[in-house]
Amino acid sequence: MKKKLVAGLLVTAMATVMAAGCGSGSGSSGDGQESYTIGIEQFAEHGSLDNCREGFLKGLEAEGIVEGENLTVDYQNAASDMGTAGQISDSFVSDGVDMICAIATPSAQSAYNAAMDSDIPVVYTAVTDPVEAELTDEDNMPVGNVTGTSDKLPIEEQLKMIREILPDAKTLGIMYTTSEANSISAIEEYEELAGDYGFELVTTGISTTADVSLAADDLLSQVDCITNLTDNTVVASLPTILEKANEKNIPVFGSEIEQVRIGCLAAEGIDYIALGEQTGKMAAQILKGEKEASEMECEVITEPGFYVNTKVAENLGITVPEELASSAVESFDEITAE
Repeated sequence: MKKKLVAGLLVTAMATVMAAGCGSGSGSSGDGQESYTIGIEQFAEHGSLDNCREGFLKGLEAEGIVEGENLTVDYQNAASDMGTAGQISDSFVSDGVDMICAIATPSAQSAYNAAMDSDIPVVYTAVTDPVEAELTDEDNMPVGNVTGTSDKLPIEEQLKMIREILPDAKTLGIMYTTSEANSISAIEEYEELAGDYGFELVTTGISTTADVSLAADDLLSQVDCITNLTDNTVVASLPTILEKANEKNIPVFGSEIEQVRIGCLAAEGIDYIALGEQTGKMAAQILKGEKEASEMECEVITEPGFYVNTKVAENLGITVPEELASSAVESFDEITAE
């Protein structure tokens, strides 16, 4: 009897140790509350993607999942490098996180590919065209254990706004990264619509941030104004583009609020904190077991807002039409460096 009792105690102790040492996935916090670990993979370091991350954590918090209480966050930035993005995705899967939050299209594709053969759900945000990125089907439904939110550009509203501000402009330039699916999709839509607003479209493709300076010089020599996409490599180098454009007195339009804050003239864009919050609330449903990522349709914020920087307008000698200016969701009277 004594030998059997000792053996039983040893088995119990070993089981307890093994349970305590199993991975970094969901478990219980000190007060018995369910706890979670999320790996956040952000493709580049710039304001709009930072806002997505901030909003994502706010959305989770609104649903009772709070960093430092019942949530552990492992945040990694790929610095606009696809190889690094792949390494981050693989490490999250190897660590057995409860969920990967992927911010921007390249990270979303990388995370989904890495997690495909695991049971780890991927929730993405700031993916302009999930269909082109092969994350959803034509009906906007997930292709696997992956879902999230899209920051689809309001391209027609942007063209209309640019035309109102610059009635005499003829050529519109766009710089984009040739490997970003979201940028390719946006360029195609611009090509379809630019002529309707009297613009000749001039595009310049780049591969890496090292190409930006020369590409900007070439583009600025051909156009009356520039508009930006939500292209991560280009946006991360926006200060360089703005400096060169300002020297030539050429207006640069942004695609969201942070680009206007740092020196673009204006934008018809979305609120990236709100986009992130929406994503966080979707993630909470998955973590709590209320829904599967594979059954959740990709969500899109459809109403853009107008943002304008009056200091930039003053520097360029441009008058923003009063009706447009009065409709601004937010107006900046100074340029804030990143």
